Amino acid sequence: MASSSDVTSSADPTPENPESGSVPAASETTDGPARRGRVRARRAAVMAVPATLVAGALAVLTAEGALGVQFAISGMPFTVTATELNGTGFEQFGGLDNMAPGSPNEGDTGGQVLIITSAIKNATLTKLCQSVDLGGTNLLITAGSGAEKVTASDLTTDSTELSGDAAFNNIEIGNDASTLTKAGAKGPIGVFSQQADTVRIANLRQTNYATTAGVFKLPGLKLGFSSKGC
Repeated sequence: MASSSDVTSSADPTPENPESGSVPAASETTDGPARRGRVRARRAAVMAVPATLVAGALAVLTAEGALGVQFAISGMPFTVTATELNGTGFEQFGGLDNMAPGSPNEGDTGGQVLIITSAIKNATLTKLCQSVDLGGTNLLITAGSGAEKVTASDLTTDSTELSGDAAFNNIEIGNDASTLTKAGAKGPIGVFSQQADTVRIANLRQTNYATTAGVFKLPGLKLGFSSKGC
């Protein structure tokens, strides 16, 4: 009778018994479908991180008042003009404005508008005009056409276009937007910006998506509809 050591176990892998022994299952091999699925899932998670961080950063900045606008914009641009703007404490930096989810005005923008925020600590405007094209007619607002000028404190405007004849005192160009000090507003870190002690813009014209102010006084205010805008 042979001893147990002389008997070949049927569990030992041999050429005659290739399926015996410990053979890795397909899901445990390096190129199996489960492995590939896990790799794809990890890649998708990594790719999603930057977008999540950007969205989170913008939400925090808006909540802290670091960006000019703290509300969902309508997505309808409006025109603002003035024969002259004078301001003390001026800052300017880039940012994003967001429309309400599902807004019919988002088009192919995804509901976001790339804008330039201009912040002024204290401003006066002469012959202010603001108009919104409603399709066939314009909502028109005018103020400051008499002896008394329009005044605003902590004024911010989010614009896609701005033109006029500008002059600045003690201007700094190329600041990080998160370090601005002249108007009390701060933009996102790493964003190009500029600031100055004072600003004067003659023949001001802006295409805006939003305006905010701590105090906004409009002497001689008139509001109505017109066939022409500003």
